[in-house]
Amino acid sequence: MTADALIVGAGIVGAACAAELAALGMRVEVLDAQGIGGGATAAGMGHIVVMNDSPAEFALSRYSRDLWLDLAPQLRPRDAFARCGTLWVAADDEEWQAARSMHAAFEAQGVVAQLLDAPALRACEPALAASMAGGLRIEHDSIVYAPTVAEWLLTRSPGAANIRVRLGATVTSVDASGVTLADGERVGAGQVIVANGLGAQQLVPSLPLQPKKGHLLITDRYPGLIRHQLLELGYIKSAHHAVGTSVAFNAQPRPTGQLLIGSSRQFDTTDPTVEMPVLAQMLQRAAHYLPVLPTLNGIRAWTGFRAASPDGLPLIGPAGEFAPGVWLATGHEGLGVTTSLATAKLLAAQIVGTLAPIPVEPYLPVRFVEKVIHE
Repeated sequence: MTADALIVGAGIVGAACAAELAALGMRVEVLDAQGIGGGATAAGMGHIVVMNDSPAEFALSRYSRDLWLDLAPQLRPRDAFARCGTLWVAADDEEWQAARSMHAAFEAQGVVAQLLDAPALRACEPALAASMAGGLRIEHDSIVYAPTVAEWLLTRSPGAANIRVRLGATVTSVDASGVTLADGERVGAGQVIVANGLGAQQLVPSLPLQPKKGHLLITDRYPGLIRHQLLELGYIKSAHHAVGTSVAFNAQPRPTGQLLIGSSRQFDTTDPTVEMPVLAQMLQRAAHYLPVLPTLNGIRAWTGFRAASPDGLPLIGPAGEFAPGVWLATGHEGLGVTTSLATAKLLAAQIVGTLAPIPVEPYLPVRFVEKVIHE
């Protein structure tokens, strides 16, 4: 029986799209060459954060964070959802002024945030370096273990009975009526959705996506060492580098008592190998903020690849000239976990022809079509 919707990709974005469409009564088939919650979903930090680099990024991340907070009571302990909050750390007076501006912007939009001067920051997170100038706490930001949430969405969410998952199915081509697998099998569907991160570029080669490699390291258990997701205010500048290698301080308290340390960004490689010089640079940066870090035991390091679009926003909607009749939900860069639930809502609204909860225009793939064709 032909599915109403076929989704390529069983990561957090594909799983969210499947759950949303299934809840609307559609029969959904999800194909993935590997397992549920792999790829960038497994490699990332699982930070659910409101970002305000642009009005469109703010709208999508804020709406999606609200959806996560609504979903949280249904999740299981193994999904490791925790409302730890984000603490943006200002290292100097210039960044303190940036924190004040960020606070004003969030307050104007109704996002709960508190400015912390240097003594308040020290009381809040004693492990931070005493030289820090202050910080901005975003109260309702959270963390989650995205791979198990992807599994929950596909197997236990409302409507999951309408979802069929096929693992080990390598999709080699897509079109408006279905997909072709590596073994030659043809799988038909009413709607075809490509939601497999960077893998989308293999199926739709003209997509303007670029891999952004990142390193992460997890430590042994040090319960209570930090309480918030910690980010330097310089992180935003680092996150939008378009060339070369950059690092920024990012530390997360896991419910296990471990610390997850990031982050790095590289555009000049697709090699998944952990690169010791980059890892060392990242940890040196982190130690500037957390002086205790060199005394901790790191137990594992790994890498992953973010799918980055030219403007930093995902592609959500009809592929248009890129792949006529096909739908896209990709290009989320480092915000795939944060924005997965909102992505699903926006995509489903377009597929069934209802009004989306926030404007879809900033995320439509068509914004890149004309430029690619002319080039």
